[in-house]
Amino acid sequence: MRPCLLLVPEFTEIEWTIRPLLERWATVHSFDPPGVGDEPPGRQLSRDEVITRGVAALDAIEANRVFLVADGWAIASAAHIAVDRRAVVAGMALGHARLSHRRDGERAPLNGEIFAAMSQLIESDAAAFVRYGIAQVTRGSVDEEQAERMLQRLPTEHMAESWRALTADEPFGHLLAQLDCPMLLAKHEGCLMSTDEGFEDAAARLPEASTVVVPDGPTASPAFAQALRDFCLQTLSA
Repeated sequence: MRPCLLLVPEFTEIEWTIRPLLERWATVHSFDPPGVGDEPPGRQLSRDEVITRGVAALDAIEANRVFLVADGWAIASAAHIAVDRRAVVAGMALGHARLSHRRDGERAPLNGEIFAAMSQLIESDAAAFVRYGIAQVTRGSVDEEQAERMLQRLPTEHMAESWRALTADEPFGHLLAQLDCPMLLAKHEGCLMSTDEGFEDAAARLPEASTVVVPDGPTASPAFAQALRDFCLQTLSA
């Protein structure tokens, strides 16, 4: 059986540069948040709007079982989508796996200083944030060409507002824990934003999940694409 994937975006579907690799062995679907690319604006860009759009995208897929794939900031949205449509979720694969977007306190999943620096950059120069900030945080997983494509699609005049809305802290570990589906948790080795403790705590909270460590950001990582293929095929054959 050919796996069916729904890629949940952080900010835009074109983040997933490994999509051509995934399409070699899976049927791949994705979507943009409201107001991004060709998507009409929603009431106000928020995680709720992304969840609503994601549920609609999932409902439009003509498949009985779908794997949700999300990275970083998109994990919260994916968790809600999965809870809303758990009957069709065959499994979940989560890059930069964590249980919340907390950036302070003991064992914070995110580096608060890096987050503050990125937030300051996006407030002062949104285009520079896309061109340089994302590349720095992902250690080159987003190159200059990819950054320009993202910049053409994202509404930079509202980017600071979008950043605040989509990176807002929210514990979602309890949602993941209540989902009765296989999971793959991926760690980006050397990531400046995500902490080792955040990944360790996610793996401890979800002990049945498979884990993988990759050298690049998962949306651009061939190693993650291969791990995702193995995970999906093993899940469907079980």
